[in-house]
Amino acid sequence: MRLDQCHNIDDFRRLARARLPGPVFHYIDGAADDEVTRRRNTTAYESCDLVPNVLAGVAEIDMSVEVMGKRIGMPLFLSPTALQRLFHWRGERAVAAAAQKLDTWFGISSLATVSIEEIGRTIASPKLFQLYVHKDKGLNAAMIAACKAAKFDAIALTVDTIVGGNRERCLRTGFTSPPRLTPSSALSFALHPRWTLDYLFRAPFELSNLKDHLDEGSRKSMSVGDYFTKMLDQSLDWKTAEAIRADWGGEFCLKGIMSVADARRAVDIGATAIMVSNHGGRQLDGSRAPFDQLAEIVDAVGDRIDVICDGGITRGSHVLKALSVGAKACSGGRIYLYALAAAGQAGVERALGNLRAEIERDMKLMGARSVGDLSRANLRWR
Repeated sequence: MRLDQCHNIDDFRRLARARLPGPVFHYIDGAADDEVTRRRNTTAYESCDLVPNVLAGVAEIDMSVEVMGKRIGMPLFLSPTALQRLFHWRGERAVAAAAQKLDTWFGISSLATVSIEEIGRTIASPKLFQLYVHKDKGLNAAMIAACKAAKFDAIALTVDTIVGGNRERCLRTGFTSPPRLTPSSALSFALHPRWTLDYLFRAPFELSNLKDHLDEGSRKSMSVGDYFTKMLDQSLDWKTAEAIRADWGGEFCLKGIMSVADARRAVDIGATAIMVSNHGGRQLDGSRAPFDQLAEIVDAVGDRIDVICDGGITRGSHVLKALSVGAKACSGGRIYLYALAAAGQAGVERALGNLRAEIERDMKLMGARSVGDLSRANLRWR
């Protein structure tokens, strides 16, 4: 399969699987326990139908939205994800450039493989930093200070990872950061020489924002699940979240909100956005899908805070359904990670371009000239 034959997310997934060693592919693709929630995140959209209006004069449409204080050209953005240079040697650099070209938000993780400083220096479009609160308080403060200096536009505090999920695919493949050569992984690395040569001879792999504070993840191999469980602060609470918001002082998002009670607490501590998210099904298997939970959260707080529907999206019609319920925008990780692995920046641009074209076409078919024309009046649940 070639890049020009990739017309949907499943196509990019197949190409990524062909180009990545097994342990790396299954890190992207896998989830927790039986992966019920990972599947449910997408299938949730199938229980909701769109009801179009016609003869609406839709030769020109406006799909732009304002979210977290920035107007972006499409109502879909790229969630921050870790370890991107393991999927393609340019990693976050490729993803950031694609997001800038498509005029949308892009985020990097605390576990990013390119530094906060470099992204701040090279990318002009809206930038989000995903903060994982570590036991090392000096590290937390240093990352927030770096985001201020680099003029990042928002911080997303991830609140659903105080311990690592039970990611059994990673346990079976032995995936670690950095990758550890084992008898079971050696053959897969050998069968993917392009990836292996890039990993061995490009810039050394590192967790750029952590390496000066921690050996784990950069020089000392560790699974992501173990990293979360051993290195992150399990005492993280609402008081700490409020203190981080005050220290940061800018647009502040809580990533991983799933209950109405927590959405209301987010408003109370001064957050400006929430990402309704279950971490792509990678943490608590059996948890509810973001789309299924979206309506009650929007009804509770949607007039006071930006509500973002994160995860499970594979089609433009999914975005329209979430916007119709009341989300300000949607976001996802696998939607661009497969494409990054498949073809670097060109892959991410094609995946985003495909989804943007679907959103535009589907808005026209719905008779919606702007995002504001979408509402629950054009939805029916089975």
